[in-house]
Amino acid sequence: MVKIIDTLLGKSASSSDDDYMELDLASYEEHGSGSPALLVKIATITDLKDTPRVKDEVYSGNIVIVDISRLKMDKISYERVLKDLKEVAKDVNGDIIGLGDQRYVVLTPMSVKISRDKIGG
Repeated sequence: MVKIIDTLLGKSASSSDDDYMELDLASYEEHGSGSPALLVKIATITDLKDTPRVKDEVYSGNIVIVDISRLKMDKISYERVLKDLKEVAKDVNGDIIGLGDQRYVVLTPMSVKISRDKIGG
């Protein structure tokens, strides 16, 4: 540990090749090349007809962050869309939460829950 601190502070002599470890990036790329278990998707809903695509993504097992700020002007559409999104979260045994003064909604599929505890400030 002292050797590492001395190296960081520039107190030790120059390092040798023995101080470094070779990484095999090819094996890392092989493991990461498969399709991921879930994706985080971004969506914007401007009216009720945009909700089926968001629902399909959640039913497919993806997390969706939805911008609903354009719906704020039409309270009826806003309420209907939120009701639909809440039903989807309930159907898949997922979770839903509003963010940013209710400008964004995060929908998660089964086995992904959203903590309501804030980190920091």
